[in-house]
Amino acid sequence: MRPRQWLKNLFVFAGLLFTLDAHHPASDYLRVGLAFALFCILSGSVYLLNDVLDAERDRKHEQKCRRPVASGRLSERCAWNAFVVMMMLGLGGSFALGLEFGAIALLYVVIFMAYSARLKNVVILDVMLIASGFVLRAAAGAVAIDVQISRWLLMCTTVLALLLALAKRREELLVLEAEAGSHRPSLEHYTVPFVDQMISISASATIISYALYTFFSATGLAHKYLMGTVPFVIYGIFRYLFLIQRRLGVESPELLVVRDKPLLINILLWGITSALIVAIGR
Repeated sequence: MRPRQWLKNLFVFAGLLFTLDAHHPASDYLRVGLAFALFCILSGSVYLLNDVLDAERDRKHEQKCRRPVASGRLSERCAWNAFVVMMMLGLGGSFALGLEFGAIALLYVVIFMAYSARLKNVVILDVMLIASGFVLRAAAGAVAIDVQISRWLLMCTTVLALLLALAKRREELLVLEAEAGSHRPSLEHYTVPFVDQMISISASATIISYALYTFFSATGLAHKYLMGTVPFVIYGIFRYLFLIQRRLGVESPELLVVRDKPLLINILLWGITSALIVAIGR
């Protein structure tokens, strides 16, 4: 179920972070915590399905061959049974948390089951679907506590997720080289220069959309000092691009947050600064 990748589910806290100036009862903090836990269950179950469907291809990958199903340490039958149980638990809990939250969770599941089954083999669409998962997490977190997230912030989430997905595709191309297409059909249509172009666009769009969010969104207009967090975003993007070029663990972008100390410190400072700026406004 890849618990290390559950860091992605922290996006459900975006709605809470940028509305700290509003009154939130204790139940809101509990609800967003439950939303995080439910997305951990749902994303974990999708990873189980993905590993079963990709077992043969994963055995050809120098790192993915160590995954439990691909290596034979976990039987496919056990993985299937766990997938069904966890999916029922996750969706049941999601609809119990709220109809709207449940609908977003169901959409997330449908998209990524389709992605695991076939759509991950469609060039460009594959990375766009990965990005949609981050947006759905952020939207679900906002719905869970009945707040609105700025369209600019959702846009920033989208292009940031595209950057992460493209970095992963780039590393796959470099690791697999001539065998890339046999591991994932969509990789036949990608080239490193093409992916680098899309990474540059995504990085630029991330900085611009976040800056516009801090300048022109309702939250940004209410908290003018929020624009002071833009340098953290610029440094974070530039640091990530540096790591991409150095090929330092980019195939698992979620692990860079805890493995690269400058990036981790930068993210923590951004989070603390943003929370203080918004909370002080209350």
